[in-house]
Amino acid sequence: MNCSIVIRAYNEEKHIGRLLEGIKQQTLKDVEIILVDSGSTDATVSIAESFGARIVRIASGEFMFGRSLNFGVRAATREFVVIASAHVYPVYPDWLESLLRPFEDEKVALTYGKQRGPDSAKYSEQQIFHRWYPDASNSDQPTAFCNNANAAIRKSLWEKNPYDETLTGLEDLAWAKWTKEQGYKIAYVAEAEIVHIHDETPRGVFNRYRREAMAFKRVYPESHFSVYDFVRLTVTNIFSDLWHAAHERVLWKNLVSIVWFRFMQFHGTRMGHRETSLVTPQLRETFYYARERKTKEESERGVEPIRYQP
Repeated sequence: MNCSIVIRAYNEEKHIGRLLEGIKQQTLKDVEIILVDSGSTDATVSIAESFGARIVRIASGEFMFGRSLNFGVRAATREFVVIASAHVYPVYPDWLESLLRPFEDEKVALTYGKQRGPDSAKYSEQQIFHRWYPDASNSDQPTAFCNNANAAIRKSLWEKNPYDETLTGLEDLAWAKWTKEQGYKIAYVAEAEIVHIHDETPRGVFNRYRREAMAFKRVYPESHFSVYDFVRLTVTNIFSDLWHAAHERVLWKNLVSIVWFRFMQFHGTRMGHRETSLVTPQLRETFYYARERKTKEESERGVEPIRYQP
């Protein structure tokens, strides 16, 4: 099985080399790499070209998550299209094989893999990864949840329904919801593991959850998020994180980040539910161009992880 890999990027010179090195070390060698660049001013493009990537450019003023993906998928020449964020990298050399294997079932429209944060990730972010991406795979999950930081789709289905270019995020959820409505399956693949690097300020966390809540309200108009929801979820998640951090003996170094991360997460969610999804130039700049769980265990997969240079 071969595939195209679409990577969206903007000023990712710090991280993209590791992703491309991880792709180079995959057991699946017949891959086409497409970088969708939205106006990088650093070495992102030259690094990608050094690994043989084909560059597709989109003007920064036209960037939306769905639009940039549509540019990339349209340029892909393979039926199976893997989608990866520029600031992720695979843990194992069979990442691509694992992610694509469920497509042997012709009813599978989309697959997505496990995500974990690096050692430097905020404690609450790690808790979210563990909750959203469990250790057990599911070949036919009941919900439309997925994440395009580490996913794969059938291009023939995308041609029938491209990504929504008006959403401020969650274009993956909207597309997955459509596939479920058409009678297709979504497969979660725990073995297709990547490390996802988020190095965000409190304002960055707020912006991320705000724009995703705006999109969620578009995809699910019946959804709501009250003041009660904000207070309840903020308090319960802070206390849950504090309890787990104390149990793992890492409370003191994570105490402050737990409080501000969870507050900004749900404050952004509440604000996003209250706002229109009309994207003004100011919102675009804020959302897309801002400058600014368990103890760790050894893998039991029996597959040696990729050894990256520090």
